[in-house]
Amino acid sequence: MADIIKLTSVLAFMVFLLRKRWNVGGVMFLSSLVLITLYLLPPQKILTVFRNTLTSGITWELMIALTFIRFLEVILRRARILARMMTTMKAVLRSRMAVIISMPLLIGMLPSVGGAYFSAPMVDEATRETDLTPEEKTFLNYWYRHPWELILPLYPGIILATLLTSVNLREYILLNLPAALTMVITGFLIIRKTGSGSDQRKRPPDRFYLDFLPIVGLFLLVIIFKVSLSIALVLTVFILLLTLRYTPRGVVQLVSEGFSSNVIFLILGVIIFKETLEVSGAVINLSDFFRNHSIPVLPLTFFLPFVTGLLTGLTVGFVSSSFPLLLSLLGNDPVSLSFAFTAGYIGVLISPVHVCLVLTREYFHADMMKSYRKIIPAASAVFIISLIQVLLLK
Repeated sequence: MADIIKLTSVLAFMVFLLRKRWNVGGVMFLSSLVLITLYLLPPQKILTVFRNTLTSGITWELMIALTFIRFLEVILRRARILARMMTTMKAVLRSRMAVIISMPLLIGMLPSVGGAYFSAPMVDEATRETDLTPEEKTFLNYWYRHPWELILPLYPGIILATLLTSVNLREYILLNLPAALTMVITGFLIIRKTGSGSDQRKRPPDRFYLDFLPIVGLFLLVIIFKVSLSIALVLTVFILLLTLRYTPRGVVQLVSEGFSSNVIFLILGVIIFKETLEVSGAVINLSDFFRNHSIPVLPLTFFLPFVTGLLTGLTVGFVSSSFPLLLSLLGNDPVSLSFAFTAGYIGVLISPVHVCLVLTREYFHADMMKSYRKIIPAASAVFIISLIQVLLLK
């Protein structure tokens, strides 16, 4: 029971700081210090925590993967590859609804904070001649930006979950795919009055298929050829540098713009927190407590990441805080951990402090409660599909 009180206090402390929009890496460092204090770790064990962090393969793979994701994002943005992809989608798609959702879907491929605000003007323009309400526009722009975070290996949340749990990324993507597809389908079911015609058809850019190769190639390397994500990202960025004929000066500018000390700080903070939980014995004690008291694991698998995601509005927030604890209960069980990830992500999607939701609602001047009447049923459908999946596969 003492461990429950201590860990609950640490989680409450983390959620409080994350809601204040503190840097996630800083929050994880401070939470580790609180754990060290609560468990009175001797200097030798503290040194073990730091040594394990710096020598862990997870630490270095995360640093490479997240850094090269930022490089890839900069390259795609500078080369206007994403913009040409959107022009292609407008030219190829015949359904107005498909044209509308293609914009946040494509913008959502890049893991930029508040990216929904970038696609909002595009959705607004595409829906100008429809009878959609501000709340429906808010839902479409917000909802269709986010299916990718469940399956796209450009987002730090799924990468962090994969490396913390040692579950194969390919397996994670395949298990999360039904939830991502459910997100796409529910949008069509909830918003059905945009009409079938589209007056925005244009000629697609020449050799438009080349613009899709970086993302498609990354998927193929990870899912089909089972290449590690860090290697796949390095290869993708290197090929793009050669293809786009980057000069040495251009590479220096890319590194200057894409490298982030905050990313390194985040990774170190998360791994130190994970190591502190293990070295302190908190993880083992928590696992023993639940087993000894015959507490069902499935409700905890949902509840812990869901509440953390709801309160923080951050995928990295719920993964870094709840997954080290869940590992003691679930082990490296891909099915249960995929359910936990989806549960946490549902919490993020309906969180009132989620930046994308706040920005989208403000842009369209939508009523929050009316917007939730669209978002919550859609999120409930994702939960039902995920629950059915975990029950069937377990």
